[in-house]
Amino acid sequence: MRRPSCALLTILALAVCSAAPALAHHIKQSASPSMPVTTSSPKARALYLKGMHDYENLYLERCNDDWRAAVKADPNLAVAWAWIAFNSSNPKEISEARNYARFFAPKGTRGEQLMVSWIVKVQEGDFIGGISDMNDMLEMFPKDKHVYYLAANWLMAENGDEQAQRLLEHALLIDKNFPPALNDLAYVYARHREFTKAFAAMESYVDLLPSEPNPEDSYGELKRMAGDFQSSLKHYRAALKIDPDFVSSQVGLGDTYALMGNQEKARVEYEKAIRFAHNEADRLTYGMQSAMTWVREGKFAEADKQFQEIAQTARAKEQDLQEAQAYRHMAEYQADDNASLRCLVEAEEALSQRAAISKSDKDEELSRILRNRAVRAAHANNQELADKSLKQLEAMASDSRNRVIQSSYNGAQGALLMDQKKFHEAIGYLEEDQDNPFTMELLVQAYYQTNQTEKLHEAETRLRGTNVPTMEQAIIVPAARSHHPQI
Repeated sequence: MRRPSCALLTILALAVCSAAPALAHHIKQSASPSMPVTTSSPKARALYLKGMHDYENLYLERCNDDWRAAVKADPNLAVAWAWIAFNSSNPKEISEARNYARFFAPKGTRGEQLMVSWIVKVQEGDFIGGISDMNDMLEMFPKDKHVYYLAANWLMAENGDEQAQRLLEHALLIDKNFPPALNDLAYVYARHREFTKAFAAMESYVDLLPSEPNPEDSYGELKRMAGDFQSSLKHYRAALKIDPDFVSSQVGLGDTYALMGNQEKARVEYEKAIRFAHNEADRLTYGMQSAMTWVREGKFAEADKQFQEIAQTARAKEQDLQEAQAYRHMAEYQADDNASLRCLVEAEEALSQRAAISKSDKDEELSRILRNRAVRAAHANNQELADKSLKQLEAMASDSRNRVIQSSYNGAQGALLMDQKKFHEAIGYLEEDQDNPFTMELLVQAYYQTNQTEKLHEAETRLRGTNVPTMEQAIIVPAARSHHPQI
C-alpha cells in the first residue's frame, strides 16, 4: 500500500504551492503586505514580534519566554498562544496554550485565524485541514516573507523538503537577503547531498548575521553532514564563542565527536549540554544522545542503564514523549527480539499515561513503535503480532497525511516484504523511506537481489555517507562502512 504515500506527495504539493496562482484557493489578498497582530497592547505586540525574531534566529527557548510575556500583557493575543503551543516542550503548557489560541482566535483578523487554525489542526492530527489553512494564509499574504518561512520551516520538520524549498525560494524572491530562509534552504540542499549549494547559501547566511551564533551552528551541522568533522567542530566552537549559552552548539560538539568515533569526548560535551539545558525535554534528549555513545561502543549494558534512567526521569517529570523515545531507542539495539518487544510495550504505555501530549506527536511516535514492532515480531517468527502491527500502521497511514507516519508504514511494509524475499515489491515501499539507515541497508540488498547495479552503488554510497547523530545511524552505518571500506 504505497499509493497513500504517493497521494500524500500530491496533496502536499497542491497544498503548499501558493506561490503558483494556477493552484490558488482564490483567497482575497490582504491589503497589508504582512500579517497584522491584533492587540490593544503595544507591549504585547512588541513582545510577540521579538519572539518571532528570536524564533527565526533559533533562540528556541527565549522566544517562548517572549510569547509568554506577550500573553501576560494581552491574554487575548491568540497568535502568541498558538506559537507557545507550537514551540513549547511542556505537554501541559502545549495543551493549555492550544486551547487558549482556539478560544481567542475569533478576536483576531482572518489571517491570524488561519495561522492559529493551521497550528491547532496539525497538532490535533488534521493534516489536510491544517495544510489547507496554511495554504490560505500564504495566499492571503504573498509578500510576507515571514509567514512563508514559518510554513517552510514546519514542512521541513515533517519531511516535506521539496515543498519547503518552493516556499523558501518565494521568500527569497521577496527579500534575497532574508537570513532564516537562506539557513533553511541550505539545509534542504544538504539533505539532498548538494553541498556546494548548501555551503554557498550558508556563507551568505553567516555574512548577513556575523554576530549571531546560529549561522555558525548551522554551518557546523552542514559540515558534519558532509563528513568534514574538523570544520564542523570549528564552527560549533565559533558559535559558542559568540554566545556560550547557545546550547545546541554544545550538543553539536558532542554529536560530532560521536560520529568521529570519540565517544568518551562526546560524553564530556553532552554532559555540559545537559547541565546547561534550557528545559527538561531538552535535558532528556541530550541524555539520550549521550546514551547512544555506549551503543556506538558496543557497551549495551551501559546503554540500557542510561536509557532506563532517562525513561524513569521522564516519567517523573511527566515528559511522556521522551519516556517513549527512550524505550524505543532501547528496543532498536537489543540483540534479542523478545527483549526488544518488551521495550516497545513500555514505549507504547508511556504514550498513554496522560492526555496532554498532542495527537500529532503521539501518532508519530506510535508509528515508529509499530514499525519496530512489526519488524522485530517477524524476525522472532511471531507472524500474528507482525501482521497485527502492520495492519494498525496501515490504518494510521490510510487515515493520516502525516509524512512521518507514511514513512513508518512504508519502511515496515518494505522490511516485511524483504523477509518474504519479494524484492521487487519491497523496493516500491523502501524507496518511499530512503532517509532511514535501516531502510537504506535493505535497499542495498534489494537492488543487489534484482541486479540493479547502478542503484545499488548509489544507495550504498548514500548509506555510508550518512552522518547524522541518530540511533539508526549508530547501529547501521559504522557496520556498513567496515564491511565495504573500499567503496
